[in-house]
Amino acid sequence: MIFTLGLNHHSAPLAIRERVAFGADKLQHALADLTRNRPVKEVAILSTCNRTEIYCAAESPEVVIDWLAQFHQVERNELAPYLYTHDQPDAVRHAFRVASGLDSMVIGEPQILGQMKDAVRAAEESGTLGTQLHKLFQRSFSVAKEVRTTTAIGANIVSMAAAGVHLAERIFPSIAGQNVLFIGAGEMIELCAAHFCAQKPKQVTIANRTVERGRALAEQYGGSAIRLDELAEHLPRHDIVVSCTASPLPIIGLGMVERAIKARRHRPMFMVDLAVPRDIEPEVGELDDVFLYTVDDLAQVVASGLESRQAAVVEAEGIIGERVREFLGWLQSRETVPVIRGLRDAAERMRRHEMEHALKLLAKGENPEKVLEQLSQRLTNKFLHAPTQTLNLAEGEDRSQLQTAASRLFHLHPDAH
Repeated sequence: MIFTLGLNHHSAPLAIRERVAFGADKLQHALADLTRNRPVKEVAILSTCNRTEIYCAAESPEVVIDWLAQFHQVERNELAPYLYTHDQPDAVRHAFRVASGLDSMVIGEPQILGQMKDAVRAAEESGTLGTQLHKLFQRSFSVAKEVRTTTAIGANIVSMAAAGVHLAERIFPSIAGQNVLFIGAGEMIELCAAHFCAQKPKQVTIANRTVERGRALAEQYGGSAIRLDELAEHLPRHDIVVSCTASPLPIIGLGMVERAIKARRHRPMFMVDLAVPRDIEPEVGELDDVFLYTVDDLAQVVASGLESRQAAVVEAEGIIGERVREFLGWLQSRETVPVIRGLRDAAERMRRHEMEHALKLLAKGENPEKVLEQLSQRLTNKFLHAPTQTLNLAEGEDRSQLQTAASRLFHLHPDAH
C-alpha cells in the first residue's frame, strides 16, 4: 500500500515546518534510518521550503509518523494537528498534483518538479526506492509534463522571486540605486538574482560557504563574492538582502543586524528569508528599520495571480484524474503477478516432466509420431486436470462464477459449452 504523509504551507505555519525539514546532509541518513528494522518497504522524502512529505510503501503510516517525530525530536502531539495522511488512491493523486505544481504556494511553478526529482535520486542512491515508488514518480513526472504542455497552468506565473522584487519596490523608489546581497548560491538564489538583477541594482554581492560557486554566480551579474563568515563586515553596505541556504541554524542573528542598522544610520534594510529552517532570526523583523519577509509572507503576494490560472487548474485536475485511474489499474494488475508466476511455474514443471518422459521413449526406439501424439495428449490432460476437476466439484453460485471465469480465461465461445 502506498502512503503519503507530511505537512506543507497549507497545513502548517513556518515555525512548525522548519522543525521537521530535512537538510540535504541528513537525507541519506534519514532514509536508511526509517527503513532499518521497521515495516517500511520503500520510502522517498521530499523536503522543501514549503513542505516535508514522506512517500512510502508500508502496511500503515503510523510507524512513519512516530519515526518523524522521533527523528526531529518533536512530540508527536505537537505535529498531529498539522500532519496529513493520504493512502491509495489519494496518495497517487497527491503525488501527481505536487509534481504538476497544483499544490504549490505558487500554482504551476516548475521548481517543485526539480525538487521531486532530487528526492527520487536520493532515495535511489540510498536503495529505498522500490518498484512501486519508482513507477509512481515516473508517472508523476510524465503527468507533470502533460499538464504543463497541454494547459496554461504555467502561463504568466508569479514566482517567489518576482514577488520579492515586487515587495522591494514598495520600500525603495527604485532597485537600480540599491546594493543587493544574496546569501547562498542554490537554485532559488539563482532565480532571485535573475529577477533582482534585471532591475540593474547598483551593486551585487554573493555570500556563500563555497566562494568559488558564489563567484561563478556573481560574475554573471558583474558582482563580487564573499565568504559566509564575512557577513557581519559586509552587511551594513547592503540595502536588500535575500537569503536561502541549507543551514540548520540562523546565520544572521538579531545582534548582527542591530549593528548593521546602527552603521547604516538607520537607513531601511529590506530582507527576504526564503530558507526553511530560517536563515534570519525572526526577532530581526521587529526592528524599526528592517522589513523582513518569509516564504509565507510572499505567499500573500503571489496569491493575487491565482484567479487567472483557475481555468487551467480545472483542466489539469481532469488530466490528473484520468492518469490516477490508469496508475491504480497498474497497481491492481501487480496483485495478479504472483498467481501468473505460479501458473507458469506449474506449467513449466509439467512440460519438463513430459519432455523427459518422451525423450526416454524415443531413446528406446519407440515410433516418434506415436511419442509426439502421446506427449501432446498427456500435456493437455495435465494442464486441464485441475481446472476441470474444480469445475466438476463446484456447486451453485460458485460453479456459475467459475464457469464465467473459465470462459474468459480460455476465450471460450458460447457454442463451446
